[in-house]
Amino acid sequence: MVRWVRRLVLAVVVLAAVGALGVGIAWWAGMFGEKIEPGQRPAAVAARERLEGYEIDQVHPVEQVYYAEAVGTLKAASRTQISARVMAEIKRIHVRAGDIVEEGQVVIELDRAALERRLSQAQAALAAAEAALTQAKTEYDRANRLAKAEPGAITDQQLTQTEYAYQSARARREGAQEAVAEAEVLLSYTRITAPKKGMIVERYAEEGDVAQPGVPLLELYDPTSLRLEVPVMENLAIKLKPGDQLTVKIDALDRQFTATVDEIVPQAEAASRSFMVKVKLPPSPDLFEGMYGRLLIPAGMRRHLCLNARAVERIGQLEFVYVVDRNGKNPERRFIKTGRYGRPDRLEVLSGLKADEYVLVRPKVSDKSTPSKTEG
Repeated sequence: MVRWVRRLVLAVVVLAAVGALGVGIAWWAGMFGEKIEPGQRPAAVAARERLEGYEIDQVHPVEQVYYAEAVGTLKAASRTQISARVMAEIKRIHVRAGDIVEEGQVVIELDRAALERRLSQAQAALAAAEAALTQAKTEYDRANRLAKAEPGAITDQQLTQTEYAYQSARARREGAQEAVAEAEVLLSYTRITAPKKGMIVERYAEEGDVAQPGVPLLELYDPTSLRLEVPVMENLAIKLKPGDQLTVKIDALDRQFTATVDEIVPQAEAASRSFMVKVKLPPSPDLFEGMYGRLLIPAGMRRHLCLNARAVERIGQLEFVYVVDRNGKNPERRFIKTGRYGRPDRLEVLSGLKADEYVLVRPKVSDKSTPSKTEG
């Protein structure tokens, strides 16, 4: 009897579990929800059809110039290192990195004491040489007069010796004059001037250091000589020539500049199969050496689909649009993949749409244009 009761209870439990499972499956299948008759749209989509203020835009193909990008760095065509010509202690440095200097402006002053003493010694030696020359000339003139007035009063050897002493004195005076001139030049080297107008970018020494000939103390470049130096693939570089006008984009400034091809190095880099191309940029106070830039090079024509940028909605990294019919009805959400911006309000479509399809476009909320993605 007990065994029979247990079997009955087990059967009831199994039947209850199966029934609960069936009810759950029916609920998930929607048997207990509102049914949608054939030909009707879900409420969410029907509400989408009644959106007010949305415009309709047609996806259309466009053909335009395709730009290839080459990245490079701004460098100055005119860059100069300033160094001393004499060894001396640095007394004053009048500039720092970032200062603009004019040609001939004094930038560094060296200790003058040792060279001033050298100049004084040279001047004293010159004075002694001039005095010796005066005495030698006097003796030479007297010997000549005596030889003419009283022949035989002075021997030829004595006359020759006085002439030799006179010529030697003249040579010593000329040497002393050269020594004075050299000392004056060396003294002038204690005032180091800028060889040309430019911006100081490096300062390698400080006051109190000892300047040595040939060792750089300062470095400057001409800001108006900035060029973007970029390696360009050989299939594109061979189409360029000096004087061509190209567009350069400086990402840090979010600005574009019209640049001129200044130089193409006539040798390809074997490893990268590229030529070094240098394009000159117009003067700008916002450009500095070392900045990153992109050179846009025309690489041919390309045909692609174009879409109003306000038609694209995003959820995270997913992009989608609402595709409608010609009358703006029956919206269908479709995921797409976009590319670059052409004009500020037109976006390239890579996949997900076909030419001549219609999409819904959000109304404008402000006059701010879409962030620029340079076509390339």
